Amino acid sequence: MTPADYIAREDKYGAHNYHPLPVVLEKGEGIYVWDVEGKKYFDFLSAYSAVNQGHCHPRIINALTEQAKELTLTSRAFYSSVLGEFEEYMTKYFGFDKVLPMNTGAEADETALKLCRRWGYDVKGIPENEAKIIVCAENFHGRTITIISMSTDPDSYKGFGPFTPGFVTVPYNDLDALAKELEDPNVAGFLVEPIQGEAGVYVPDAGYLKKASEMCKEKNVLFIADEVQTGIARTGKLLACDHEDVKPDILILGKAISGGVFPVSAVLANDDVMLVIKPGEHGSTYGGNPLGCKVAMAALDVIKDENLADNSERLGKIFREEMLSIDSDMIELVRGKGLLNAVAIKPKNGKTAWDVCVAMKENGLIAKPTHEHIIRFAPPLVINEEQLREAIAIIKKTIAQFA
Repeated sequence: MTPADYIAREDKYGAHNYHPLPVVLEKGEGIYVWDVEGKKYFDFLSAYSAVNQGHCHPRIINALTEQAKELTLTSRAFYSSVLGEFEEYMTKYFGFDKVLPMNTGAEADETALKLCRRWGYDVKGIPENEAKIIVCAENFHGRTITIISMSTDPDSYKGFGPFTPGFVTVPYNDLDALAKELEDPNVAGFLVEPIQGEAGVYVPDAGYLKKASEMCKEKNVLFIADEVQTGIARTGKLLACDHEDVKPDILILGKAISGGVFPVSAVLANDDVMLVIKPGEHGSTYGGNPLGCKVAMAALDVIKDENLADNSERLGKIFREEMLSIDSDMIELVRGKGLLNAVAIKPKNGKTAWDVCVAMKENGLIAKPTHEHIIRFAPPLVINEEQLREAIAIIKKTIAQFA
């Protein structure tokens, strides 16, 4: 089969809910992927930061295969010999009393929303069905009906109503707007991405997270951090919140928590929040399954043992410096933290960010536009400086082609 054959088959039998770059991948190892014709590429998307540890990391794959031989799923109808180990590992790793395991980032966000609302009623004393949760404009927390109910992106919400009530939207990085909404006694929580990834790697002002967290505490409102994309060393710290020494009341994790090997997500909180949900009130058949637990522990071991947060911090600075040095009127801005970065592309001669990504693919590096004019660059965190500079040369060469 040719690449066109693979693409045509997906188009014929699959739903048309994605617009992939025209490359058909077959193999991955470390920072590289290969297509069905054997061509090698730098992966600068990392499955939207799920593959922070690199493709098919041997320690994570070994954890997967060894556990797969023993037990893969029990459901939560029974105890398992692995779940308690995972729960102890996670709570000590991130510094919380309790963890609630799920599978996908969207499920983890939904879990956090339910926790926040129940806490609002049972602990804060908000009248039943009147709880509000503050969210930010341009957010991206997933694709469920409830999550798109808080979206400001028409591509996410248009044509999918009616929507779930109970959300109040404020501009991102706007403490005055947040302060105004926090005056409402029925506000139970503030849900925020420490860096807005899907919006184009929008990094807030220094001190924004710290001050927002303090404001929430003053008003007895839960500070909820969605670190599904920004967590697990992506931004140069274990969590993006760590840049400002902020500890969320509810922490949402997914993606790289399992190194891109198996769907695992988690919500962490202390007892005063987590224990408001009682048996039968929330759950997931696959949540906390033995396979996922073993994979996640191995993936998080890799993050610490290989010092990937430090590597992300150091190489991210080099990447941004090199992007800013490119002399091209196509580049409008460069921003990011660690190895989560974005370059805004100004259309030139009818060529857009999509065209740049297609050209980079031809030159041996794959990345993807977000919001049409922004290219997100997020390589696996196992990349070294020599490899990074080789990839930077490809990006520079590609931009030069559009001069």
